[in-house]
Amino acid sequence: MRRILMVLAASGFMAALSFAQEKPGDVVELAGMKSVAPASWKQEPPSNEMRAAQFKLPKVEGDPEDAALVVFYFRGGSGSVEQNLKRQEAKFDLSNAKKEDVKVEKAKVGPIDATYQDIRGTYLSKFPPFAPNAKITRKENYRQLYVVFTGKDGEYYISLLGPEKTVAKYKPGFDEWLKNFK
Repeated sequence: MRRILMVLAASGFMAALSFAQEKPGDVVELAGMKSVAPASWKQEPPSNEMRAAQFKLPKVEGDPEDAALVVFYFRGGSGSVEQNLKRQEAKFDLSNAKKEDVKVEKAKVGPIDATYQDIRGTYLSKFPPFAPNAKITRKENYRQLYVVFTGKDGEYYISLLGPEKTVAKYKPGFDEWLKNFK
């Protein structure tokens, strides 16, 4: 019995030690607020000047690719919230969509009111993205979480896009990250 208790205590100590050694995620600053990203998100240098931050979220087993989290920032904005939501919907083939495949609700990024869109379906991946004759690749079972909010310094657009199972894995951390902006 004493040996069992010693083994349990040692394994508890090792678990606590490994938890304590886990590195925190990167700090992200938006609209004068900060929040720590989950440690599993891999920050990347933004690929263009419209991006304020960019992360790769590793795929779950069975998914074809990683998810991408991108924060876009525009000082002067890029149209109304409704126009932006429609642009996001246009990235998906929603011809067979059910009502629950596109949801829009109010949310908060820290203390700031935001609009939160959740889309599931066939993603129409376009490369290059803004070219009128770009090649489109249909990607089944994709999901995008899209958040729009206005800070004192401009408008922010946050997109978490990837295979549906991978996005589902990261959604709780994404929601917590948004809530924790201070």
